[in-house]
Amino acid sequence: MILVVGANGMLGQDLMSLLGDRGHGVDIADIDITSPESVLEVIGRLKPTVVVNCAAYTDVDGCESDPETAMAVNGEGVAYLAMACRENGALLVQVSTDYIFDGGKGTPYVEDDAPNPLGVYGESKLAGEMNAAFSPEYLIVRTQWLYGLHGKNFVETMLRLGTEKDELAVVDDQIGSPTWTVDLSRAVIALIDGGCRGTYHAANSEYCSWNGFAKAIFEETGLNVAVKPMTTTELNRPARRPLYSTLECSKLTVDTGFHPQTWRDALRQYLKLRTSKTL
Repeated sequence: MILVVGANGMLGQDLMSLLGDRGHGVDIADIDITSPESVLEVIGRLKPTVVVNCAAYTDVDGCESDPETAMAVNGEGVAYLAMACRENGALLVQVSTDYIFDGGKGTPYVEDDAPNPLGVYGESKLAGEMNAAFSPEYLIVRTQWLYGLHGKNFVETMLRLGTEKDELAVVDDQIGSPTWTVDLSRAVIALIDGGCRGTYHAANSEYCSWNGFAKAIFEETGLNVAVKPMTTTELNRPARRPLYSTLECSKLTVDTGFHPQTWRDALRQYLKLRTSKTL
């Protein structure tokens, strides 16, 4: 049995859907990952062969003002999951982020590149990666720029704003790969089924800026919205963001045979599915 922690979240719901009868989901009402007692009890009782941790504190700016909670959830919580997995002989799959990198490399990051997080969120997720290794059987899956049907995300924000305004300013100096949670779920399952261990990158292929992503969203939906460029400095958010954090995902393909589709193709599929779900 594959236990999905954070099963009610944006990624967790898609992962549960694709796992079908193989998956069992728990969320905050069922498990408190900041409590070692809760984690040990749940995993000891359910005895999964695999634990996929989709639970995280993902408010990047919020992490700056509340580093204790960020570290408790993203760092220490993973240590408790790792200890429980070690005691029960389960594989721990930890979902991580491009924010462990500083974005200064200038080319896509590979799994062995040295981390250098710019803020609390990245630091807490890096701590989670390190803690995941407490389990003899672990798999770290780094991803980025997630969107999906079951949570707040950039696509939905743009679609909402696009119905309210005819002009928007969107950052054009941050580069990455928008990633659909369905495709990330497929990658995670391919890694599990392939018996993979260690660290992997998983994101939709090709890359763009947030500005380019916004333009594509409006082009695909036929919304007539002018998207103007702005810099990260002009946006002036509390947390620093990596400017070029594209992830190289060829290791995933070589080891599993899974080829992530392009971010633009994934966006089209998402918008089509979204429309059918809302009819």
